[in-house]
Amino acid sequence: MLPFDSAMAQSSAARDGAQNLPPVVVNPPAQRRRTATVQRAPRAARTAVAPRPVAQPPRSNVFVESPRGPIQGYVANRSSTGTKTNTPINETPQAISVIGAEQIRDQKPNKLDEVLRYAPGVAAGTFGADFRNDWFLIRGFKSDDNSVFVDGLQLFYTSYASWKLQPFNMERVEILRGPSAILYGGSSPSGLVNVVSKMPQAEPIRYIETGVDNYGNAYFGFDINTPIKLAPGNGELYTRFVGQVQNGGTQTDFTPNNNYFIAPSVTWKPDADTKLTILGSASYNETRPANFLPYVGTVTNAPFGRISTNFYGGDPSTDSFKREQEMLGYQFERNLSDNVTFRQNARYAHVDVNYAALTIGSLAAPFSSYANINTGDLFRYGFATRGIADQANLDSQVEYRFTTGVLSHTALFGLDLKHYTISDTQGLAAGYPNINAVNPSYATPLAPIRTAAGFSNYRDGTQTQNQIGVYLQDQIKLDRLTLVLSGRNDWVAASRYDTAFGAVSQSRDDSKFSGRVGLIYNFDSGLAPYVSYATSYNPIVGTNSANQLLLPETGEQTEIGVKYQPFGFDGHFGIALFDLKRKNVVTTDPNFPLLPLQTGEVTSRGIELEAVANLAPGFKVVGSFTNYNLFTSYDANSALIGLVPTNTPRQLASGWADYTFQDGILRGFGFGGGVRYVGASFADQANTLVVPSRVLADLAVHYDYQNWRFAVNAANVTDEIYVANCSSAFACFYGDRRRITGSIGYKW
Repeated sequence: MLPFDSAMAQSSAARDGAQNLPPVVVNPPAQRRRTATVQRAPRAARTAVAPRPVAQPPRSNVFVESPRGPIQGYVANRSSTGTKTNTPINETPQAISVIGAEQIRDQKPNKLDEVLRYAPGVAAGTFGADFRNDWFLIRGFKSDDNSVFVDGLQLFYTSYASWKLQPFNMERVEILRGPSAILYGGSSPSGLVNVVSKMPQAEPIRYIETGVDNYGNAYFGFDINTPIKLAPGNGELYTRFVGQVQNGGTQTDFTPNNNYFIAPSVTWKPDADTKLTILGSASYNETRPANFLPYVGTVTNAPFGRISTNFYGGDPSTDSFKREQEMLGYQFERNLSDNVTFRQNARYAHVDVNYAALTIGSLAAPFSSYANINTGDLFRYGFATRGIADQANLDSQVEYRFTTGVLSHTALFGLDLKHYTISDTQGLAAGYPNINAVNPSYATPLAPIRTAAGFSNYRDGTQTQNQIGVYLQDQIKLDRLTLVLSGRNDWVAASRYDTAFGAVSQSRDDSKFSGRVGLIYNFDSGLAPYVSYATSYNPIVGTNSANQLLLPETGEQTEIGVKYQPFGFDGHFGIALFDLKRKNVVTTDPNFPLLPLQTGEVTSRGIELEAVANLAPGFKVVGSFTNYNLFTSYDANSALIGLVPTNTPRQLASGWADYTFQDGILRGFGFGGGVRYVGASFADQANTLVVPSRVLADLAVHYDYQNWRFAVNAANVTDEIYVANCSSAFACFYGDRRRITGSIGYKW
């Protein structure tokens, strides 16, 4: 029987800064017949993604972190996102940040991009107060469309068939910065965001919460985890149901933010070496689209002043944005021997987005917003789209742990299958009346957009992409030195059929190899310098403004950094310097902002700093700083070379702290606060129109009494009025005004 690997216990119940968690069973591996000729050598931090369950011994209060489970306080020590194996973050030669459920609870984000606001290298909420989607950049590049993963499987979107995830169902959110195609076969070269869902646990969870904000947006959520007692010999069974109902207004007139979701899951452990988790979810979202406002009148004054932040430029009689979404998948793991583990993750996802709205601008004069800038009259045209997408993922892995002389290996062999198809219709309609930005009128109901005179589709077809990826990775360990070698080849077949301008069929096959090499050394002091080089390959679903299939995106990055986890200190620090090149970058066509354009090559060079710690019982902090030198390094238009792409801040900084009294009359009372700085960006490719930087502050006050939790959260507490983004001089978006949310939670 192998001894318990003490390195697995990265934290303990002494972390009083964290929320009280149930005791976790820590067991030595069960003794059984060997089925492999090579025995696993005892060593730290080289296990399967989930530690092997065995027969029940006496319970312990020691907390053993799993990369698929909760973390204590704000500090995560392990992650599988960077290697697809259970590896300490301090032994992974790439920048990784983890946001746990406790930090999400303390900060009370409304959506996924708000979860990312305090993470290094991430510019979150780049489209401001727009509740249709989550919007964020990683290392200066748009990453919300192809770099969101849920439980290790991709959820990418094209056109308007986007997905929506709810923070209430997130156990942890992991940000891997830098190329990740070596393992995942498609994401932004700048990195990815992997959302780990709340999954069934061995201990009961019974929790409900309700709240409301100052815009009258109210919610009710529940999280019920129940272990099921089975007959002896049938193993262990756990079920979990997470759900939420949310309904109400926002800072923009006539714009609700309504979300309804249910996420059931069940885990069955028939024996000590087998685990199966089935996860499902269904959700419905309803809102209205954001305004496409002009630069003059938002960032700068127009003759009439500035447009109000609650102004709605569409019309409630015609506008709607509705999304129906379902997912069903499983995670299977089987220990074939002490040295070999097989895992298979799969999911099928379906989304249906129906979107129709009046949009500010003119089809006759596409570079104009104002019909009369002196009076504030704005042009409007009709836009409608229906996107129905289906995505299937199947990722199979074999992990083999062995030794060769003084070297310890964790080898990973994988086969990754992806299928994506979308039915995509988009059209325009002219002839709608102007609207006044100062005194808007919605008195007269308007004709439905899809039946308006002059309505015409510029897209009407289906596109399918099938992808097969084979990958191999070896984590080679020599004492404190770890070398990570990864390689992958992808084969992609894409096809499209469109009838918008006559029946047109297109197809293309692509194949590409991507690789990574990384080296990290762990000193006894906790210092861990590392260096890595990686290439990436990202097949893109969609067509450009010329109705041609988009080319695959490629990238390469060199990164050096240092991670530091002082001995006896519950926290860690990180610094990363990188040189990233991204080719065939998808951006917005400035001549037609509804369609994408591939512009050539963009370079991002920068530095990222991160600190996260549970400093004392009840005292938790996070901080980050980011600075980029971001520019177009190649373009068919030579005048753009050396300039910064639109909507891309190059400096970010943030810090958040939360403290809860542990003793005395104030025991259970706590408060938190944070500051976020987002640097200036540009609204035009020529870099002449500046969108100013902003500094935003957040506050939280909370009180835990017996089984109750009372909290008040204020985002943008000073009520700063700012423009979050301008993708062009005619498409600017206001940021979130002050939002105060009061909530009450109860557990039993």
